[in-house]
Amino acid sequence: MIETFLMERMQSTYENFVDFDLSESGVRPVTLREMVQYGFDLDALMDAPLGYSQSNGTIELRERIAAMYPGSTINHVEVTNGTSEANYILALTLIRAGDSVALQVPNYLQFWGVPRSLGATVERFELACVDAVWDIDWDSFERAVTPKTRFVYITNPNNPTGAVLSRAAMERIVKRVEAVGAYLIADEVYQGAEIEGERSPSFWGMSDRVIVTSGLSKAYGIPGVRIGWMVGPPELIASCWTQHDYITICPNKISDHIARVAVSAGVRTQLYARTRSVLRENLPTLEAWAAEMGDFFEYTPPQAGAIVFMKYNSDAKSIPMCERILKEQSTLIVPGLHFGLESYIRVWLGSKPEYLRDGLARLRAGLAPLVGAGV
Repeated sequence: MIETFLMERMQSTYENFVDFDLSESGVRPVTLREMVQYGFDLDALMDAPLGYSQSNGTIELRERIAAMYPGSTINHVEVTNGTSEANYILALTLIRAGDSVALQVPNYLQFWGVPRSLGATVERFELACVDAVWDIDWDSFERAVTPKTRFVYITNPNNPTGAVLSRAAMERIVKRVEAVGAYLIADEVYQGAEIEGERSPSFWGMSDRVIVTSGLSKAYGIPGVRIGWMVGPPELIASCWTQHDYITICPNKISDHIARVAVSAGVRTQLYARTRSVLRENLPTLEAWAAEMGDFFEYTPPQAGAIVFMKYNSDAKSIPMCERILKEQSTLIVPGLHFGLESYIRVWLGSKPEYLRDGLARLRAGLAPLVGAGV
């Protein structure tokens, strides 16, 4: 039996019915018209039979994805229905009852419920904020990653903090993974959504024990086509393809065509620039809003991603607090406990500016009983 994925259930239940959804995690989506402007030939597709697509991704799409990961070929790549399916298929392929999985926390907790449903145990290691910098708590990492560990799962850039690991930290993680004979699953779906500076480095190529997952949902701003991928050792990818045959069979044919355009070098650069522009415009709005709340919030601005993970100075539990704000203000935010850390909320940065301003006004009203009557 698999337990309820609390964050996803809360979002899927309410996100389409609230006045303000500040629980999202990518930038406002690209439209089909915009994709046509980027080079997607919609007219040519109008006469294409809507049959099954290649189940592991068309050769054209896998070639373009492989080009982003030096040294890889189409046999290193499996295309999936979103990054979450890539992660799920990897769990089904790798985990056996009695295994251990090491999970970075706070994190997207897909790999909390799935391994446990397969008979594995989950050991947490912390991403701790010290002097306004999020970094690995190495003592907890060493305790969590042992010879029983089947794989280590991290998100980098991190969801929900937006933090990016240093090269030294990446090397230390890979060294430990190799030493214990585990795999590293590096979910890099936020790579390309950096607010400043260069694109975050990938774990790809650091070891033959590294598997990278990613997709179009976050940095690209195209979540609705549900295209993700995994890149890893060909023999493992072949085993994952076998699992894929039992689940969704293949990605959507139209989505595969859109993805070929999106991941091509020139369009990818434009989509990343679009994302960066949205985040640069919106982050000052949130920072000004937080400043008006006095010392109620402590947070480190994200290095990447359309999300801000904010610690609030109150004894209120995050889930009941967010549920109250949902009910009273018709505004949805994500409680920190849904990422494994209490006394935090995650707030979305990727909307249109006016939507963000109005949504933050609702959130401010919802927090007023905790902050003080003057807010």
